[in-house]
Amino acid sequence: MRRTLHEGWTLRPAGGDAPAHVAEAGAVPATVPGTVHTDLLAAGLIPDPYLDANERLLAWIGNADWRYETRFTWVPGDEDRVDLLFEGLETVARVELNGRTLGATANMHRTYRFDVADALRAGDNVLTVTFSSAVRHADAASLELGARPHTNDHPYNAIRTMACSFGWDWGPELVTAGIWRPVGLHAWRVARLSSVRPVVDVDGTTGTVRLHVDVERAGQPGALTVTAEVAGRAAVLHLDPAETSGVVELRVEDVARWWPRGHGDQPLYDLAVTLRGDETDGEPLDAWKRRIGFRTVRVDTEPDAAGTPFRFVVNDRPVLVKGANWIPDDAFPHRVGADRYAQRLAQAEEAGFNLVRVWGGGVFEQDAFYDECDRRGLMVWQDFLFACAAYSEEEPLRSEVAAEVEDNVRRLMPHPSLVLWNGGNENLWGFADWGWQPRLDGRSWGLGYYTDLLPGIVAALDPGRPYSAGSPWSVHPDLHPNDPRHGTTHIWDVWNEVDYTTYLAYRPRFVAEFGWQGPPTWSTLRRAVSDEPLTPESPGMLAHQKAAKGNDKLTAGLVPHLRVPDDMDDWHWAMSLNQARAVQLGVEHFRALAPHCSGSIVWQLNDCWPVTSWAAVDGDGRRKPVFYALVHANADRLVTVQPEGDGLVAALVNDADEAWAGALSARRQTLAGQVLESEEVTVLVQPRSVATVPLPPAVVIPDEPSQEVLVVEVGARRALWFYVEDRDSVLTLPAFDASVTATGTGHRVEVTATSTVRDLALLVDKVDPGATVDDMLVTLLPGETVSWHVTGTGDDAAARLLDPSVLRCANQLVVGAR
Repeated sequence: MRRTLHEGWTLRPAGGDAPAHVAEAGAVPATVPGTVHTDLLAAGLIPDPYLDANERLLAWIGNADWRYETRFTWVPGDEDRVDLLFEGLETVARVELNGRTLGATANMHRTYRFDVADALRAGDNVLTVTFSSAVRHADAASLELGARPHTNDHPYNAIRTMACSFGWDWGPELVTAGIWRPVGLHAWRVARLSSVRPVVDVDGTTGTVRLHVDVERAGQPGALTVTAEVAGRAAVLHLDPAETSGVVELRVEDVARWWPRGHGDQPLYDLAVTLRGDETDGEPLDAWKRRIGFRTVRVDTEPDAAGTPFRFVVNDRPVLVKGANWIPDDAFPHRVGADRYAQRLAQAEEAGFNLVRVWGGGVFEQDAFYDECDRRGLMVWQDFLFACAAYSEEEPLRSEVAAEVEDNVRRLMPHPSLVLWNGGNENLWGFADWGWQPRLDGRSWGLGYYTDLLPGIVAALDPGRPYSAGSPWSVHPDLHPNDPRHGTTHIWDVWNEVDYTTYLAYRPRFVAEFGWQGPPTWSTLRRAVSDEPLTPESPGMLAHQKAAKGNDKLTAGLVPHLRVPDDMDDWHWAMSLNQARAVQLGVEHFRALAPHCSGSIVWQLNDCWPVTSWAAVDGDGRRKPVFYALVHANADRLVTVQPEGDGLVAALVNDADEAWAGALSARRQTLAGQVLESEEVTVLVQPRSVATVPLPPAVVIPDEPSQEVLVVEVGARRALWFYVEDRDSVLTLPAFDASVTATGTGHRVEVTATSTVRDLALLVDKVDPGATVDDMLVTLLPGETVSWHVTGTGDDAAARLLDPSVLRCANQLVVGAR
């Protein structure tokens, strides 16, 4: 019998410097799963930490201690054992039942099971969880373990909690506490299933499931029977009275393979496991059920003449990765459930991604996240939770690391979408380049985790799943960990130091992180920041810009392409557009290098709150302009113009199973529409490949660079190459005819250009925060038309959709700056 204990909880301060009005409020209702911040917010005791500069006013919460308490009634039955199961405690807690201490915890990333036989009473019971300040615990632990380098302000590397809760360059510092995942009682008799691990393989059309089963016994001897069923096949494992583990194998003929999206379907099979005792009249003692998929996966790192690839191979087919990095979708992860996962991962699919990397400074997500990835064919690269820091390999941290890794490998390994375990984020790079070695002075820093402990646990519990020591990682320990010629690389000098066109100088094998900042959508920004006047440097704006010198880098990255606007609305559009252009240029360039470059993972898909950041989807779940740039750049068939030597080539990327044949048309024309030179050739691009077509000098070399554009088309796919930056061009005020027609779900907007209109966009959230548009960032040449579908707008929105602050283009930023 399983019973949740989510009702009747209260919360009160238990120590620290809580403001008088909070202390005087006493016990307030608490939500479980939940956290202190969200409970205090619901009680009206604190302002919303996501608005204006409220985050800074609430730092006291992370320095205080907190007590959760509930009462429940228990009626004993025929159970042999009753356990209290916490699926997640954040983070440093003491658990008491009826005044008896059951245990202490110090790890947000693992589950805890307590035998409550000696504390549980028939009738009324009182359950208390007291949380100590994670900030103070981390500070003390950093002294006990020995100080080790880390990014940001707090020693998050001394405590096993969500690193980014201590603040990141896109996230707020909101250190909290709480019962953040479900809690309940598990009453059982004779035995229970303590672990079920299906190791799945497929050979041809025959699938194999080697099912590793561990049981816990309540003390009395007896034979046990485990029955496993999948796809109409069944197998039985008999356990003698002294046995607590065993393996049973199921073979399934004619299975359909699970494929990443874009490569095939995602068939899933129900795997059911039932535990029975020989002396319990055949009644089930316990049961376990998951959905599995049959597929093989490996990472090809066989050295070649150019270095070391990092190529995902699924079902013996190389898969070019179009990926996005994933961070916690809320600073308070308990607020992210199945619906939110489905919405965000649907956006990932819409943007053309086929992989999400769960970054190592967050959490192991809930099962619903991986279930959604299984269904959608989104591959998952899962970091272990180490990020941008040196970590002690001594006790007590080492045992906590081992426990959390074993816990989560067992939980997540059934998912076919999971294609890689990764040791952590930027720790190997940090040791090599960030000045750690003198400060460490011989102390451990985590290398033993990444090269010994973690791969050992993966090999034992999840054999066959690829493992990488870290990201970036050059595969060979004697190489610099962030060498673009080998393995995975992170490209951050571009955002931090140089113009985004520098992406074109890179020839990486696999890019695991790169990106460019931009503000959130206008409606998200104005919901979160109430500054009047609103400027890029007004207090609320700076509170929602977490990157070091972030605004300076935004400006430095804009001025090579566009002048910096004085108007805030123009500034917002210019920075949004520049982000979109930077990321699209990078993605297209890396795709054009295939198969030399086997993929890229954009930083980042999502945000955890309203903030200026690298995300494609902002903290309120709205698509930023960069999202639509990614839709275009990730298209299965892509035409892109790339520099090569002293000339230009057309790179035709075909990420489909069918060959791509057609006529390639290249023409040089004026911005007014006059064709100056043209060329046409027949092309054939084989499936899952890239063809490079040199473009003749007559077409490529301009007469008047500021007045001309190169147009390359294959069927409906097109690429444009502008010879000068917008700020140096002769782009005119946008000239077009536009109309709006009501539809059953919103409006259709149609625009026909009479001049070159560059990067036309429709910022529909300015009209209605709930509105969406199906596309944007379309360049129209004279005489061309685009039709967009807007959903979520009311009848009164028609005129506002054509307002120049909503119907945006790059021309406005050029002419206005003149």
